[in-house]
Amino acid sequence: ALVLERLRPDFNVPKIFRSAQAFGAHSVHLVDIGPFDPAPGKGAFKHVPARFHAGFEACRDALLGEGFGLVALDPHAPTPLPDAELPQRCAFILGHESEGLSSRVLDDPAVTRVAIPNLGTLDSLNVAVAASIALYEFARRSRR
Repeated sequence: ALVLERLRPDFNVPKIFRSAQAFGAHSVHLVDIGPFDPAPGKGAFKHVPARFHAGFEACRDALLGEGFGLVALDPHAPTPLPDAELPQRCAFILGHESEGLSSRVLDDPAVTRVAIPNLGTLDSLNVAVAASIALYEFARRSRR
């Protein structure tokens, strides 16, 4: 699953749905995200359920209740994604394009933080690209 926290409702959200469909994501949870144009998602909304939440706590409780482990993508996390132990049912949390994840996510004891290794001078990737990398890594491991 994916959790999109406070993303701008522009082209990133529908592109993330397209990657979610391509890699077999269970669902996409949208936390504090307004209306957006689904057209760039190329029909992925028909295959990947969207769940809307007013705040992170309600989303967290729903996912934990369904047996998901919560993994936040944070460029400042001490553990690189390739080295991280991922739960069997994993919900990746991605934050706002420029502000990142909220303190509610970063400070939550139920959330594990991992970083996507980056060799460039910027400390983070585009959020849609980061979602695709995380989903690919999870799918790759699941095929073993």
